Amino acid sequence: MSGGGGLVRVAFLLPLVVGVLVPQSFAGGGGGRRWFGGRGEGQRAEAQAAKDAAAAAFYELDTAQRGMRITIETITAVDGSPEARRAVEEFAALGRRVDEVSHVYISAVDAHDLDREELDSGTAQRARGELTRAREELERVKGELDRFEAGLAPLLGRAETQLARLAPAVERARQALRGAGGALESVREKGLRADDLAARLAALGPELTRLNEGAGRHGVAETLQRADRVLRDAEAVRTEAERLPERAAEIDKRLVSLRTRTQALATRAEAVEPVLSELRRRYSAACWQDLQHVPEQAAGAVRQAEERLAEAGAARAEQRWPDATALLSTVRALLDTTGEAVAAAGDRLRRLDAVAKDPTAETDRARFAVRDAQRLAMEGRTRPDPRHARPLDEAVARIDRAVAGLEGRHPDYWHFLGELEAVRAEAARVVAAIREERGGHAH
Repeated sequence: MSGGGGLVRVAFLLPLVVGVLVPQSFAGGGGGRRWFGGRGEGQRAEAQAAKDAAAAAFYELDTAQRGMRITIETITAVDGSPEARRAVEEFAALGRRVDEVSHVYISAVDAHDLDREELDSGTAQRARGELTRAREELERVKGELDRFEAGLAPLLGRAETQLARLAPAVERARQALRGAGGALESVREKGLRADDLAARLAALGPELTRLNEGAGRHGVAETLQRADRVLRDAEAVRTEAERLPERAAEIDKRLVSLRTRTQALATRAEAVEPVLSELRRRYSAACWQDLQHVPEQAAGAVRQAEERLAEAGAARAEQRWPDATALLSTVRALLDTTGEAVAAAGDRLRRLDAVAKDPTAETDRARFAVRDAQRLAMEGRTRPDPRHARPLDEAVARIDRAVAGLEGRHPDYWHFLGELEAVRAEAARVVAAIREERGGHAH
């Protein structure tokens, strides 16, 4: 029972219960107890039976309370929710009721010595009544305890699920740490230091210590979270360690590839100046002035790329993998941007040459795009929607202005190309708007 005194008394009472249940010989002889016959002996037997029944009820209640205490401890070890806290409070209240009815039972047992030879029938009758009432109270509280236990089933189920996860989760974390350590040793044997990974693995050491200290010290929920975190971090270290040789090979490959690209870009950049000279000679300044700084910018970008490549090579030699990767990404971005600028000069000359030779091809492309949009705008209508007709009419006028701008001694072919490209884009925008509206109406 919840009170210490009650348990001590039980230790003395249970042997009495057992003794009563053992068949005894009533034949005469030395030391045998003398029983009185008649009605008195019947009442003594009834009182003794009531005492035995009360003792059995007391034992059942005590067993149930002990089992329920284990259940509550299981729940509270895992669950800190308000529902779990209420269960603890309710169990404490039940414990107080258990103490009360146990005290009544023990007092009734202490008050009556049913083995007394001079026990009279009245006393036996009173003893039977008190013990019967004590038994009924014990059984009533036992019923309350049973109902309380039934209500705890969901909480207990969740707690047992958590506890069942605990040992496997901790073991998986330990195995993950061993696996990460083995992967690190393997890459070191190949000459790769992996210092950053080793530091990350070492940082998990205190977490392993806490896992080994167990849930009894740190709690089930916290231990499960720690095990999951250690597993995740150790698996990340192992994965990166196993991939390290491949990563080193990739960096070596990228170093070679980007050095080749840098050299190729330097060669291409040298060809920009002759292209610019041709543009200056044959076309107005508006057609090329935005490109005149490309040779200087390309040369600077090539120098910068070569410097970053040298730094990346040093980082690779020192096995500073993140630094090497970042530097190589910088080089690639430089080469991409500069390569586009270098290509733009040659592309500009080709496009200008083509339009200077035959402007009508570009004009026809733009007029076709506008006419296609106009046909779609008129589809199923007697007159177009002003929201569509207005920009298309303006596009037609814009084409005419662009064509007229080519008349003169030094036409700006680059402006002409830009205007027609804008016209095509506007026609495509109107087409997309019409289709979106009609698609929405269909739904």
